[in-house]
Amino acid sequence: MDWFLSLTRQETTHSRLIAMAFLTVLTLVITFFLPPVADSQLAGGAAIAIVVLGLSWLTGWSGQISLGNSGFMAVGAYAAGIWAHHHASTPLVFTFVLAIVFGGISGLIIAIPSTRLRGPYLAGMTLAFSAAVTPLAQNFTSVTGGEGGLFMNSLVTPRWFLHFFSGPNAAINASAQWSADLAVVVAGVMFFFMANLFHSRTGRAMRLVRDNDVAAELMGVNLARTRTTAFVVSAAYAGLGGALYSLLQASVRPETFPIGLSITLLTLMVLGGIGTLSGAVIGGIIYSFSANLVAHVNSLTGVNPTSNVGANMQGIIFSVLLILTMLFAPRGIVSLQYPLRRLFRARPATPTPKDVHL
Repeated sequence: MDWFLSLTRQETTHSRLIAMAFLTVLTLVITFFLPPVADSQLAGGAAIAIVVLGLSWLTGWSGQISLGNSGFMAVGAYAAGIWAHHHASTPLVFTFVLAIVFGGISGLIIAIPSTRLRGPYLAGMTLAFSAAVTPLAQNFTSVTGGEGGLFMNSLVTPRWFLHFFSGPNAAINASAQWSADLAVVVAGVMFFFMANLFHSRTGRAMRLVRDNDVAAELMGVNLARTRTTAFVVSAAYAGLGGALYSLLQASVRPETFPIGLSITLLTLMVLGGIGTLSGAVIGGIIYSFSANLVAHVNSLTGVNPTSNVGANMQGIIFSVLLILTMLFAPRGIVSLQYPLRRLFRARPATPTPKDVHL
């Protein structure tokens, strides 16, 4: 059982709502004690965690491999960016819904011909989709802004939030923390929906199709519809994560969503734990502070950050982490909770001879 949901014993929507609300509020409190740079990194990690969660749903619960989630991120980001660029006063909720809708539609378009594909064939098709999104964004200059992208200034700190800060850097601190708090709240809402989706009838059908599609079909499960639903949900989450990530950067550009990002997302999912809520959180945290880790490793090894090795240090570190995880925790970092629980679990007292009654 995922530790997110094991905070409460009852497997109900109400208990999951309480658990998610508690963890979201706890994270919001933590943001008050972080410096602005850490808050900004946490906000980006929350956006990536949403995407990893959608990928975990697709791969961990329906058994389908996708290397196109960076493309779905780009679709959601450009949908939100194009709208926000021309309608700056639009509420953020509408912008997020727009990204979810367009991300889901792109997932539906890819899912329809992909329902009969498996393994490397499915991965290759989704990878081709991801590779095609960036050139399209670069060529449609009048709509997407081409190489320069689109500027978005929708993430404005409310005036009432500024009253909590004082000093010469009040505006900077308030902006960083507002971005982090917004990203955390959005992630909390999406994690709550996914927690319920995991335990829904659709989630059970997903697991049955993943484990034995023949048995699932004999029990009346529509395989094509179930797999299509998995793609649509995963792409919708990726679209929202891409829109949130671009809003945090105040722009959407083609180079933000390279093919390598799809590999990074897949790596983060495996590192955290496939098919778990907490695994997506761990993946987001790793991504959040990966820049600090890269800088620390470059400093220890004396590698020039501008050199070829230094520029690819993040990929090197992720590769090493992935190898170590596969060796010592094949189910991801989240699986380490089980040996730790057994280690710290109180052992029953051994009866002494005087306590034994014949």
